[in-house]
Amino acid sequence: MHYVSRCLLAGPVIILCGVSLVFGQSSAGDTRREPANSAATPGSAVPLSVGANATGPGALSPESPGAPVDTKTYIIGAEDVLGVSVWREPELTRAVVVRPDGKISMPMIGEIQAAGATPEDLGKRLTQAFTKFINNPEVLVSVQQVNSKKYYIDGAVNRPGEYHLITPTTVLEALSQAGGFREFANTKKIRILRGTTTLKFNYKQVSHGKHMDQNIYLQDGDHVFVDE
Repeated sequence: MHYVSRCLLAGPVIILCGVSLVFGQSSAGDTRREPANSAATPGSAVPLSVGANATGPGALSPESPGAPVDTKTYIIGAEDVLGVSVWREPELTRAVVVRPDGKISMPMIGEIQAAGATPEDLGKRLTQAFTKFINNPEVLVSVQQVNSKKYYIDGAVNRPGEYHLITPTTVLEALSQAGGFREFANTKKIRILRGTTTLKFNYKQVSHGKHMDQNIYLQDGDHVFVDE
């Protein structure tokens, strides 16, 4: 009887030890199968690689989305981040930042003026420059980030500060992006400072469809002031 009891007690211990061993091996196997670089897994965010060594999972590809700008009309400026895609040349496809002097640097061709040109025009100039080194190059330029054009909203709004002027933006749209007005905001006497010129905007009138000529498109460097 004592021998049988000891066997019955020992049985569960042996079973539990076996289960623990199996789970331990499974966990170890899962650890070995886990990707070494979680940033490279599908669906995860990978920062865009910028610069001469832009390679790897974060490097720019021809399918990389850019800022919603018109490549035929947008004027490139300093600090903008451009995507340069050279067809069938992955080592030349990259993101580049426009320097304060308005130039970018590319392999083989060196420096080239970017500021003041449209992405489409810059693409043509890069294509021409690469013809000295590549047979029938095809270059596309996109704007990945708009950093050169900004407007500012100050005063009695919920989100004052600096805003990137990515697409054509009216005063009414800008005020909406700023989160609307705070209490006691004087919405009848809003000021737009453009250089040495001060323009007036009456939100009460425009929001009721009156004097819509006040709802102008903002320009780079405009300051919108909402007083209390």
